[in-house]
Amino acid sequence: MLKKVTLLTATALTAFAMNTGEININNKDLEVSAQLDVGQFYDTVEPNTMFVGAKFLNADADHSDNEKADLDPYFEANFLMMREVGNSGMRLGMGMKGSFTKDFAAVPLGLEFSYKIPANSYVPMHLNGEVYYAPSVLAFSDADSFLEYRISFDVEIIKNGMVTVGYRTLDTNYETEKGGDFTYNSYAYLGFKIRF
Repeated sequence: MLKKVTLLTATALTAFAMNTGEININNKDLEVSAQLDVGQFYDTVEPNTMFVGAKFLNADADHSDNEKADLDPYFEANFLMMREVGNSGMRLGMGMKGSFTKDFAAVPLGLEFSYKIPANSYVPMHLNGEVYYAPSVLAFSDADSFLEYRISFDVEIIKNGMVTVGYRTLDTNYETEKGGDFTYNSYAYLGFKIRF
């Protein structure tokens, strides 16, 4: 009996564990990201609690501090641990990233949240947010500091397929002699998110 209960619990947890792929666009920027659930690959990790991922952002200078800047693409590798808080529909997490452009590198640490809106009997909806910061001790190359924050709203229009609307800001601040404070990208976006 205990084996059956354990098997059913493991099956239920695996059903909720999901890898995620996302594409976000606006009139000038393209962002593509993927996140893998480590629990799907290792039995020692509980599903839906630990994630690794990567992101690519091809941003336009029109959405930065300097419309004449020649922006290099932004790359990111990330790690996140996330857990549900009771039965509140809230998930909280902490993570770290490796953030890179051609002449900028930082390892920001941050917090994330995801809240499943309770009034979603027909269409599941989530509110998400994240804040990541790297002070000068975690900034390399020509970087002085890094700050990223974003908020997004997901609507699951089909099973495991969501439309997302959000706003992001990435401040890639450089050492004073290399240009000082610089907002790499700050703009709203619309996108698709799939879970598999």
